Amino acid sequence: MVQTKTKTIREEIQTLVNKVIRPNAEIIDREGTFPRENLNHLAASGWNSILIPEKYQGLGLDYEAFAIATEEIAKGCPSTALIYVMHVGAAQTIVYYGNEDQKQRWLPPVRKGAIGTHSMSEKATGGHTWFSLSEAKRDGENYILDLEKSFTTSGGQSAFYILQTRTPGAVKPTDLSYFIVDGNQPGITAGTWDALGVHGNHSGPLKLEGVKVKRQDLLWEENKAVDIALNGVDPLYLLGMGSAFLGVAEETLSKAIGHVKKTIHRDFNKSLADYQIIRQQLTDAKILISSLKPWQTALAKKFNEFEAEGKAFGELWYEATEFKIFATEAANKVANIAMDVTGGYGYKKGPIERLYRDARAGIVLSPSNNLAKDIIGKNLVGLPSEFYEEGGE
Repeated sequence: MVQTKTKTIREEIQTLVNKVIRPNAEIIDREGTFPRENLNHLAASGWNSILIPEKYQGLGLDYEAFAIATEEIAKGCPSTALIYVMHVGAAQTIVYYGNEDQKQRWLPPVRKGAIGTHSMSEKATGGHTWFSLSEAKRDGENYILDLEKSFTTSGGQSAFYILQTRTPGAVKPTDLSYFIVDGNQPGITAGTWDALGVHGNHSGPLKLEGVKVKRQDLLWEENKAVDIALNGVDPLYLLGMGSAFLGVAEETLSKAIGHVKKTIHRDFNKSLADYQIIRQQLTDAKILISSLKPWQTALAKKFNEFEAEGKAFGELWYEATEFKIFATEAANKVANIAMDVTGGYGYKKGPIERLYRDARAGIVLSPSNNLAKDIIGKNLVGLPSEFYEEGGE
């Protein structure tokens, strides 16, 4: 029964991806356009509200459905998939920790196309997104934001931002608060996104000048962002990112197989598929993907179990991070193989070259793999991780 359900979900999202998302991928990459059309179709079909309870006009599906949807979207367009993961994470932050008023105001519009995202990193602290040096100002019981974030997916395109900063009186850089910021307010300026790959996700700097936020859009209470992140949105985000790059790996391998099967060397009348070395490299890529699939399913089921038991997701942070690391590195290895076996065809502008560039993004996405491995390694040998602690990595 469960297999039938997941198969149906996969088939439904594949239909939309094949009809709308995949045909847009090349132009999004070439022109760097934000994939609004893709996102509007996902919203109209309910996929943007995949985890949001039906009470707030969502589909109310589970985490396995989210992982599958993300994987399939990434096959069609990695830029759209990264936007999707950040959006679902932002919406779920409100589901997990928002009050009823916040849920009623911010969640139903998602079904109509409203996109959310997280805005965390700052230039001064780089990939250490658990540190913020910016600080909101008080305006009576409300707040004013004058600050700049260094990388914000969907910057300048989002209907709302889950923005992280300090509040007056915060003692440590990790005394952080989350605000729901209306993306349509004046004073919000998005910088240029000019990057190696994922050209459509617009993850450039975001500047806020005199942006007012009412106290009613403070999430939970002041200095609670770390608890919200570790126990809710961070593990979910990592499940999503791992699933996205699993999809990237699958699409890249599919493109490579298609090319080697149809390319014939007329001098020997052999296709590229007739060469043992090429078949072996494709097999290496397939094994990497095959090793990820059951892990993705098992991890998503753990999220379902935790939610059913009312447990916070914090215990899943390390495994979800390991999944993100392995999936992103697998996608890069598969992209390298695809570039190798397709030769000059893969090297020139086109699907293989685009996926090769897009795959690289996963290595540096927060937490970057180098940083994440250091945190995991310290935990393994019993050293303080210094994660979310003053004076940390």
